Amino acid sequence: MLVLLPPSEGKAASGRGAPLKPESLSLPGLNPARETVLGELVELCAGDEEKAREVLGLSEGLRGEVAKNTELRTAGARPAGEIYTGVLYDALDLASLEPAAKKRAARSLLVFSGLWGAVRVTDRIPSYRCSMGVKLPALGALGAYWRTPMAEVLPEAAGGRLVLDLRSSAYAAAWKPKGEVAGRTATVRVLHAPTRKVVSHFNKATKGRIVRSLLASGTAPEGPAELVEALRDLGYEVEAEAPAKAGKPWSLDVLVAEIH
Repeated sequence: MLVLLPPSEGKAASGRGAPLKPESLSLPGLNPARETVLGELVELCAGDEEKAREVLGLSEGLRGEVAKNTELRTAGARPAGEIYTGVLYDALDLASLEPAAKKRAARSLLVFSGLWGAVRVTDRIPSYRCSMGVKLPALGALGAYWRTPMAEVLPEAAGGRLVLDLRSSAYAAAWKPKGEVAGRTATVRVLHAPTRKVVSHFNKATKGRIVRSLLASGTAPEGPAELVEALRDLGYEVEAEAPAKAGKPWSLDVLVAEIH
């Protein structure tokens, strides 16, 4: 199974580890694009601070994120699973997983990123600020920029596995599975059962719990239909809609009665 996750806006501090080694990141086919985005981001943030803050969509209170981005090549790096924080990652709680589940997480989880394209949770990266919705002056919208390199690299990374897509729309724009891969893909919405509405906070928290449940149980569904049964066995209420024709992803709704 390959699980596609969004990053978090907030991130843990880089710490004092060794700096980024771009050549060590997973999915090396993305490295040329990563280097281009990294160079443009550092250059932007080393110049006019107000312009950088505007481009990155940062409030006055987040002004310090601009300076942090200027040091991305020399700042300490930590596993991405420690850098990304927030509601989804709190619920996932990678650090408390049993060793076997951590190994499954290392193989299965891909976190999408405006700066790195996509990384595994074991890849060592510095803390940064650059969402997929950013439009860098020389590159334009990052969601569009990443489509070509992602289309070349991600199908091979998916292989013959089930793809569980838990990304938000901004990150889903960077790679949309097609053809045979799309047929093995399941997208998930989390709905408040009484109202049938998406509520952001518990949407993220429930997605984190779903991934944790799958990793902890060792369940390895081979396709979307098997995923539906696995989630139901794990106690989730799931409504599934198979695609009307081949080469399209499945749509799964997970219903949650309480908002927490």
